[in-house]
Amino acid sequence: MAAVAGAVAEEVLETMTSAAGLAKAYVNDGGDIALHLEQGEQFLIGMVERPDRPSLFGTATVSSEDAIRGIATSGWRGRSFSLGIADAVTVLGESAAQADAAATIIANAVDLPGNPKIVRVPACSVAPDSDLGDLLVTQDVETLSAEEVDCALQAGMAMAEGLAAEGLIGSAALHLSGETRVVGAALSLATVRLSENAHRSLVHA
Repeated sequence: MAAVAGAVAEEVLETMTSAAGLAKAYVNDGGDIALHLEQGEQFLIGMVERPDRPSLFGTATVSSEDAIRGIATSGWRGRSFSLGIADAVTVLGESAAQADAAATIIANAVDLPGNPKIVRVPACSVAPDSDLGDLLVTQDVETLSAEEVDCALQAGMAMAEGLAAEGLIGSAALHLSGETRVVGAALSLATVRLSENAHRSLVHA
């Protein structure tokens, strides 16, 4: 189920590009995005910190030469349940379905197991029809110390680095409590531009 939204975006995009000669196109299925880029085209991505208070914590540019055609974001503040505490994890991958699944996995890994500052409840108690059943999902995160934020992000980084090493993702940006970490193989750190004031900025594309 972690890759459904991305897979749907890919199907819709394939239908669009089969019906018309498009140089650049994208389909956004609730934040899971499938890309189509012809030679020489680029796509600018804005990474959102939290959907209830939209602001950018960074941007990245994907060009037609990059092996990136999918973007996905996951985190406990989003519309879907998360087992972790990341505010947002944005992944760039070869496909939208691949990025979707990876974002979920990495966001789940950004965690502080057993920490009393984290409120978790069974998924089925919030959504009776959830496929997660009795799994505990994050509902609230109290203010964390700098050490706790770093520890949680390091756990997520380890997962992201493992996926990148296996060629399963191109790049990932992990965001928690105003702090961001970047893992990338297909995209360089210079491509993912992070602003010191990004959490205070609102940019409309």
